[in-house]
Amino acid sequence: MRIWVVDNGSQWTHRQWRVLRYLGQETQIVENSTPVADIAAANVDGLLLSGGGARVGLDDRLGNVGDYLDQLKVPVLGVCAGHQYMARHFGGQAAPGAAPEFGRVEMDVLDEGDILRDVPAKTVVWASHHDEVSVLPPGFKVLASSKDCPIQVMRHATRPLFGMSYHPEVEHTEHGVQMFRNFVRICEEARTND
Repeated sequence: MRIWVVDNGSQWTHRQWRVLRYLGQETQIVENSTPVADIAAANVDGLLLSGGGARVGLDDRLGNVGDYLDQLKVPVLGVCAGHQYMARHFGGQAAPGAAPEFGRVEMDVLDEGDILRDVPAKTVVWASHHDEVSVLPPGFKVLASSKDCPIQVMRHATRPLFGMSYHPEVEHTEHGVQMFRNFVRICEEARTND
């Protein structure tokens, strides 16, 4: 499987790359300015959109990420700012959270299929965000929430597009590696069904 990490400026982009390597995937980090045609020509099986600096998920344009979401028919996992940008791109909203989350957060899993398969109904994740998805985009559903962030995890109803407000790549997130395994499985299934 070839799953690339799109770098939006996160301090933890290399950790995402490392987890994918640990899981035996062919991966590399690419800048978000990489032309969509270059990614399409590489026949990637999935994309992970990294987080970024402060407020990057609220930017109207995040490199070529919008083009990736519109033109590439592969599974995509947006993390933190990647999650916020995905929500805004598809007609939702992101805004400053009423209670920004930093550090340990207890999350309630509402839908244990897909990206959260084999993750307990209550689990601890590691967050680092002032902003959050405040309005779910049309065609998406909420898979997990926390006390201060109602849209911790979302997915598109028909396309394999997922967003997480926290960081599954850091060891403080319980079952983070399982979430990555689930994304790899989703990419494998999408390739098989293509």
